[in-house]
Amino acid sequence: MTAPSAIAAGDGTVATQAARRRTFAIISHPDAGKTTLTEKLLLYSDQIARAGSVGARRDRPSTTSDWMDIERRRGISVTSTVLRFEYRDTVLNLLDTPGHKDFSEDTLRVLAAADCAVMLLDAAKGVEAQTLRLFEVARARNIPLITFVNKYDRPGMEPLEMLDHIESVLGLTPVAATWPVGLPGDFRGVIDRATGDYWRFERTAHGATRAPEERLAAAAAREREGDAWAAAAEELELLEGAGATLQDEQFATGQGTPVFFGSAVSNFGVGLLLDALLELAPAPQGRLTVAGEQHPVDTAFSALVFKVQANMDPRHRDRVAFMRVCSGQFERGMRTTNQRTGRPFALTHAHTVFGDERTVVDEAFPGDVVGVINAGDLRVGDTLYSDAPVQYPAIPTLAPEHFVTVRNGDVTRHKQFHRGLEQLAEEGVVHLLRRDPTADPSPVLAGIGPLQFDVAVDRLRGEFGVKVSLQPTNWTVARRTDAEGAAVLRASSHADVLYRSDGSLMALFTSEFMLDRFHRQHPAVTLDRMLTR
Repeated sequence: MTAPSAIAAGDGTVATQAARRRTFAIISHPDAGKTTLTEKLLLYSDQIARAGSVGARRDRPSTTSDWMDIERRRGISVTSTVLRFEYRDTVLNLLDTPGHKDFSEDTLRVLAAADCAVMLLDAAKGVEAQTLRLFEVARARNIPLITFVNKYDRPGMEPLEMLDHIESVLGLTPVAATWPVGLPGDFRGVIDRATGDYWRFERTAHGATRAPEERLAAAAAREREGDAWAAAAEELELLEGAGATLQDEQFATGQGTPVFFGSAVSNFGVGLLLDALLELAPAPQGRLTVAGEQHPVDTAFSALVFKVQANMDPRHRDRVAFMRVCSGQFERGMRTTNQRTGRPFALTHAHTVFGDERTVVDEAFPGDVVGVINAGDLRVGDTLYSDAPVQYPAIPTLAPEHFVTVRNGDVTRHKQFHRGLEQLAEEGVVHLLRRDPTADPSPVLAGIGPLQFDVAVDRLRGEFGVKVSLQPTNWTVARRTDAEGAAVLRASSHADVLYRSDGSLMALFTSEFMLDRFHRQHPAVTLDRMLTR
């Protein structure tokens, strides 16, 4: 693999540099091909010389964005990854997210840092449950969406059927940006609707290198593809007759989406998608503060911490806080203030990130993601600023639905046990709940799904040398409450009240029925579904 390209400074003005940035996430249902697409975007931007495979065989390189041991063993993404690189004088910050529903919280944090998202759909399955869930989050944030219909080289929905499916399921206006030639499973190429040109693709071995492409005008394409071209041209005439065009406002507010057809594993259509990201994805704009004001990108430096990850480098056992630069110019060594604590924080050890590889960064601009090393004082949702105080909204997270009691298997590693749990909670791997706010020998782990617990157990063993056992509980529903609500809840028999590691109070119910029953009896009690970090 080649090293990440150097980010040329060019014009150093903040507004000019911000205009060169594109910061986007990729969201999808598991197995839709998200991590494969991530690698192929790196391949087509010359960041890697040869692509790996999600389910890499022993003789193949493992996926660039899946750097954790548990990811490589299981062949799934369990944590988000930041990949920063340059393509055609544009700096791309690609935020690869976990596809599995159990890690939805990590995706929520990433979307707080993204200006755009690529929604990846399986050509045969369309919008699946996790795609719908992530789409709703993206829509709530008005994030512009670019849709890539993947696996079109396999049997699946025909393109007109796919557009109808997207519109009916998501309530979104889909507009084809490219159009496939050939039925699903007999994929030959795509028509670029903007130019009318036909891009014909050829396969390569295992999709490890770029697919040879041939660009043909309509007349040559008609002669080359025959009936397949005629069928595609007829479908395009239907779209043109229906006035299928995408308005800028629809895309900017996440109400409409351009649709691209392709195959990530075969590298079909990946280059066109990459070019579209440069053209369609918005450059960083001023972000809203907690006061509801838009903070301009060309003011003094400010940043939002959206992710904390420890032990990316097992040799150093360090801790990296990922921050999205929201305004101004970052300079290595600059002194800032942490809005949450009011204490100064020096940004001395800062890197750009490419998977688990790091490069020291001297400057960065709005839209860039910077990894701050050994940032023990930073938490998810923190705002850093260098001049006038500013605070960005806290990052929402989901109420947990699964709960287990965790017990230490070795009393001689008491300190490592509790330190490890605190660290995992700060990263957002799991929620850490205690019956007593100061001490609890058997705390409770809470999460969206049981795979989060597998990751926690794996990391406790591998990074802290602690073996733990998990015991199931009867709780299935959690809501955040306040001190007054906690008093009412404790006096009733409907729920238990535990303390989250950040000090907030959590009401745990054994069923939705018990929650509804309590709420009917005590409608004034605070019971919030959405939490924050």
